[in-house]
Amino acid sequence: MKDTTLVIMAAGIGSRFGGGIKQLAPIGPNGEIIMDYSIHDALEAGFNKIVFIIRKDLEKDFKEVIGQRIEKIAHVEYAYQEIGNLPEGYTVPEGRKKPWGTGQAVLSVKGLVNEPFLVINADDYYGKEGFKKIHDYMVTEMKEDGDVYDMCMGGFILSNTLSENGGVTRGVCELNPDGTLKDVTETYEIQMTENGVTAADEAGNPVKVSADQHVSMNMWGLPAGFIKELEVGFPEFLDGLKEGDIKSEYLLPKIIDKLVKEGRAKVAVLETRDKWFGVTYKEDKEAVVASIRNLIAQGVYKENLYS
Repeated sequence: MKDTTLVIMAAGIGSRFGGGIKQLAPIGPNGEIIMDYSIHDALEAGFNKIVFIIRKDLEKDFKEVIGQRIEKIAHVEYAYQEIGNLPEGYTVPEGRKKPWGTGQAVLSVKGLVNEPFLVINADDYYGKEGFKKIHDYMVTEMKEDGDVYDMCMGGFILSNTLSENGGVTRGVCELNPDGTLKDVTETYEIQMTENGVTAADEAGNPVKVSADQHVSMNMWGLPAGFIKELEVGFPEFLDGLKEGDIKSEYLLPKIIDKLVKEGRAKVAVLETRDKWFGVTYKEDKEAVVASIRNLIAQGVYKENLYS
């Protein structure tokens, strides 16, 4: 069987790891966190390696909370995303506090991942369908070389990805007739109202979206060669920053969208009807706990997840 790796972006989870961080609050009956369910679903789908992207200062706590548990059931590696991990000749601008976004996060796995890999967020619950479809695509269809990067993504239905407690940010997708990605636009403050779904662009201007559109939840199936693309593109991104810009991020959706528009990437959008949930707001936790209980009652998961 072809090797496939699950890469979990967990470097942005906060400095008070384990001390009440909302994304790491226990949500399962035995203290499981959202990551546990993603890892379980990925291993079940056939992925055979896990790479955690974390911050070096959180390593000890991270391993105690989840890493050591997963090391007992899977091959685990660690990569480190740090604000100062920059190409030679570049320095961190004065006043910058945060690392450089999801593109830099995935670049940190260079040397650890030499096979097709799936990237996900640590604090999102994706459901089983996306993991299965992406794994199957990777092992049966994904081409590892060629002039055009062969990629795939979990295509969630927008209405299945909203929070009842406020607006969310999603990569809203436009598809080609053949089901590949035409366009992905980062869209903000998306929420359901009495008048339908409302949303805004980066500048805060209202934009039109529909409840049945596909959205990206940062669930990208990527060939190993894409890491080289990130390495080449990172200094280009840094060179393009305006003086005094201490907030811009090197983001996977923007990188992939650019490659698609240049004809250098093809992204198969693999639709999943599973309902996303996550702890975007602290008020979301109760609904997440109830959702997990419901999935256990339906037999989707065992009460003791790893038994």
